[in-house]
Amino acid sequence: MTLYFLVKYLHVLGAIVILGTGTGIAFFMLMAHRTNDVDFIARTASVVVIADAIFTLSAVILQPVSGGLLMMLSATSFTERWLLVSLALYAVAGLFWIPVVFMQIEMRDLARKASEQRTVLPERYFVLFRRWFAFGFPGFGATMLILWLMVAKPF
Repeated sequence: MTLYFLVKYLHVLGAIVILGTGTGIAFFMLMAHRTNDVDFIARTASVVVIADAIFTLSAVILQPVSGGLLMMLSATSFTERWLLVSLALYAVAGLFWIPVVFMQIEMRDLARKASEQRTVLPERYFVLFRRWFAFGFPGFGATMLILWLMVAKPF
């Protein structure tokens, strides 16, 4: 196996991890939220924060590194339009993902506190959840478009 194909494999793997973890986190957090079970929400939010820190962050770091190496190894110009659009979309995804990380941490903390005190979730949790949910669409959409651009290189 050449270095190029190893790096390409890692790049594709990173894309899979970002999309898979993002989808999984959204699904499990939404399902927990729908139960309105404070203890379950607290446990799920704790796992969501850990998963994002381990999987998503690792892949988010891997993608530009492996992508840059692929460009160098293949002598692809860094000024190709599909790549520039991909980088802009990566920035958009990041602008939505970074606040989501902090929202998840705060939602976890609010749910833990409510669970420990045997109270209902505070209104702040629901405000954060709605914002977290809304931020997921442009972030995930940008990531899906990047994947398409990476595969199709349409321009």
